[in-house]
Amino acid sequence: MLGLVPAALLVVIVLTDWATSRGFHTIVWIALVPGAAALLCSVRVTTVYALLTIAVFVTDDVRYEDAFEAGWPGLILVAVCAAGAVAVCRGRVRAQRHAAHIREVAETTRQTVLRPLPYRWAGLEQAAAYTAADLAARVGGDFYDIQPSVYGTRVVLGDVQGKGLEAVAAASALVGAFREAAYYEGDLRDVARRMDRRLERHRDHVRALGGDEAERFATAALVNIPADGRGAVQLVNCGHLTPLAVSRRGVRPLKEAVSLPLGMLDLAAENVRVASIELDRDETLLLMSDGVSEARDGEGVFFPVEETIRGAVATDPSLVEPAHLVRHVRDATARHTGGPLTDDTTVLAVRRQNTD
Repeated sequence: MLGLVPAALLVVIVLTDWATSRGFHTIVWIALVPGAAALLCSVRVTTVYALLTIAVFVTDDVRYEDAFEAGWPGLILVAVCAAGAVAVCRGRVRAQRHAAHIREVAETTRQTVLRPLPYRWAGLEQAAAYTAADLAARVGGDFYDIQPSVYGTRVVLGDVQGKGLEAVAAASALVGAFREAAYYEGDLRDVARRMDRRLERHRDHVRALGGDEAERFATAALVNIPADGRGAVQLVNCGHLTPLAVSRRGVRPLKEAVSLPLGMLDLAAENVRVASIELDRDETLLLMSDGVSEARDGEGVFFPVEETIRGAVATDPSLVEPAHLVRHVRDATARHTGGPLTDDTTVLAVRRQNTD
């Protein structure tokens, strides 16, 4: 339909020229037609409109007596505008293709760091929502993943300190380390240690290339849910937000001993602590990045996550379902800020799959 806009403009200009006085050269306005085509159409269609414009101008102009012809000046103007429109259209199409390629690269990067997971995966029902502060980049320093293993299903949600491509690179390194270690390591603390060492190696690599990653660290919450669906859930919290257990009965924080963030574990003698926590089958485990808890409204008030979820579940118990819970937290965070997010925001909800 947009391709017909220049045609309609062409018809209007020609009819206007016929309806006006002979001394008023409305036909010269036909130079606008290829310009409109350059903004709306392909290069081939714009070229057709450019040639058609010149042909219509010549055909219309010769019907006047010599005194009223626009003549060579008008023809040169129309021809220059037509050629310029084709050049502009080529530049626009080239820029659109480049932008599409950049979006494709960004989407590939996002799916590498945050791989798509089915709703039912490794004995769990899961849902996640991720919003990057940089909407063009589509990915930032937050990361999450679920990895099945013979020891149970391992879940991680982390947040790399800082922003930009450097944070994305660190997040990618940590996700790769988690997927490998979570599959092979029996002790969840060893998974955290492997991720810690991977971040150290990443910093060394960046420094060798002339960058500065000396202070880069990451917070993360690692969870192990037994494969048989019974027994306590293991939790290792490396400086991350306290996970929440959400059920129709309410919301309870999973209190545990917090270890140092990844990249700093070697600073403490007993550097990784693991907690065993009872998680009922009807409880949904909710993990979030600090983009949620530190979201502020116009008056600088932090988003009351726990209170908001507790009130919402009391009103609508169906919110304990992972997809509904994630959607509610994401939307409530956006409503609280009332504007664009200033930090990456990630929400992940998992619960044991109902086998009844």
